Amino acid sequence: MRLIIAEKPSLARAIAEALPGAPRKQEGAIAVGDSVVTWCLGHLLEQAPPDAYDPALKQWRLDSLPILPARWKLTPRPRARGQLAVIRGLLKAAREVVHAGDPDREGQLLVQEVIEHLGWKGPVARLLVSDLNRPAVQRALARLENNARYQPLFRAAESRARADWLYGINLTRAWTLTGRQAGHDGVLSVGRVQTPVLGLVVRRDAEIRDFTPHPFFVLWADLAVAGGTLRAWWAPGEGQPLDDQGRLLAREPAALLAERLPGAEGRLTRLETQNRRQAAPLPYSLSALQVDAARRHGLSAKAVLDTCQTLYERHQLITYPRSDCRYLPEEHFAAARATLEGACRADGTLRQWLNGADFSRRSRAWNDKQVGAHHALAPTGRPMDPARLSASEANVFRLIARNVLAQFYPPLATREVKAEFTILDEAFRARGQEIREAGWKPLFTTRDEAPPLPPLTEGETCRVGEAGVEDRETRPPEPFNDASLIKAMMNIARYVEDPAVRRTLREHDGLGTEATRAGILETLESRGYLVRQGKSLRATRLGSALIASLPEAVSRPERTALWEQRLAAIAEEGADPAPFLDDLIGDLQRLLTSADAGRLRQALATAQGETPAAARPSARRRGSASRRRGGAGAGKVGTSRKRGRS
Repeated sequence: MRLIIAEKPSLARAIAEALPGAPRKQEGAIAVGDSVVTWCLGHLLEQAPPDAYDPALKQWRLDSLPILPARWKLTPRPRARGQLAVIRGLLKAAREVVHAGDPDREGQLLVQEVIEHLGWKGPVARLLVSDLNRPAVQRALARLENNARYQPLFRAAESRARADWLYGINLTRAWTLTGRQAGHDGVLSVGRVQTPVLGLVVRRDAEIRDFTPHPFFVLWADLAVAGGTLRAWWAPGEGQPLDDQGRLLAREPAALLAERLPGAEGRLTRLETQNRRQAAPLPYSLSALQVDAARRHGLSAKAVLDTCQTLYERHQLITYPRSDCRYLPEEHFAAARATLEGACRADGTLRQWLNGADFSRRSRAWNDKQVGAHHALAPTGRPMDPARLSASEANVFRLIARNVLAQFYPPLATREVKAEFTILDEAFRARGQEIREAGWKPLFTTRDEAPPLPPLTEGETCRVGEAGVEDRETRPPEPFNDASLIKAMMNIARYVEDPAVRRTLREHDGLGTEATRAGILETLESRGYLVRQGKSLRATRLGSALIASLPEAVSRPERTALWEQRLAAIAEEGADPAPFLDDLIGDLQRLLTSADAGRLRQALATAQGETPAAARPSARRRGSASRRRGGAGAGKVGTSRKRGRS
């Protein structure tokens, strides 16, 4: 018997339906011919809690830190024992095992750790499925690989899980215990990814709070030229009082010039035109979709992820959603027309976009060199029936389909014009953009674009009509929301000064992963560190105090970059994981010496931030419950969960 172990039941059902023969359901599995397909439920196993290594560690004590397992243990998750028993029984009758975890680092881990934990010693093949439709699954079944090829990926995932456990367990216990000494009744959770994300919000809130606005002034003039009228803006010279961004800080020079301008004549002294062609935005990765869905439909990052999972598993309308890739396999190009016609024909909006597509076009999106374990989100070809979907599901599906359809539209062609006029020996500038060919643009927006400048000829004269001075004021940065915080996590390199670290963060897709980013925001909110104000995400007083009490290195993203360098070496080059974990232990020992009750007490006393009524008692209840359980619940803070810990 060939045993296929899928990551989740939906994938197991899709595999069973793609196998030749009639599926027969049995407890925890589906039999088809000589194959049996069973499944995990996400992670069936998790890192064992500290007291599994030593019962004395059930009690949280500073003198027991750092906790360093000599031999790592896994333990079944509470609801996983039944399914583990099913898999154990099936393994006894198997002659061959097929690993059908999701095609990524975490998917490799969660199935393989079950296979190894249950003691299987026979051959293991690897099945990589990213599309649950039967033809796609059948193609994947026809090209099984040797799972040994993915052993380095497993070792990297295993090292990540162990490192996150060490980091989360030890720092969370240290800061929780010093928090009690400082008078805080509750768990203070620290994580390798969640804490730098909180640090982003705390620092942004501080920028907003400490921002001092200053006034500046702009002078405009309406100009009559041969081809019509336009508005130009004064460009003050270096002799004027300017800030570091060239803004005028005194009103008087602008006001004096404005009085002289009406009726004055000038000349167009410099004219620059540039034709641009812009290709359509690429198909979506999950994070890119979360950013757009938040902006366009007001959906939280978690709502987008949950919606995508439903579209993937229940409706089978889209390919694997937890993808960090924005490119599609070249082999998908030939079937793209049939796929999109099948997917879009039942929806009026999509059908309209479909009618404008030119399927002879081939965009840069079809590129095998850019496709790794996953490819971009795309329709599977099943018809999208709006009547069977919620409003959010329909909206998210349209976004996914639109970005793939846009690959079959012409580029957006524009002409950009920059004009500089000299009037009364002063420079006035105007900009305009003319859309020469709309291309894919109508699929993405219906708002009116800024009007183009009238036809201009360098050297022509102009006459000033009206002129005026506008009083403006500098503004603080906007608070983070779901879209901007996800985007910051994607582009975390912008928040790092070290060039080498910036490069690593860009190469390894920023802070967190496609699968964990939404969960990180929800976790920070549930733990009382972040609170929603309308669409904004703001730090609470507790969140601000935690960041203030931690070493700066813990609340910044550089550590993730250094970890990803080491994990990439393990996954891609077969490097030994031991030095990575040894270096982490040395780092932990240094960080633990920074846990200071006095510093935390001061941070709690002086922290500024939102203090939602709902967050305070829940934090106290969690802390009290942890102590009643001897810390067992809080001891899971650093434990590996589905898609990785933060």
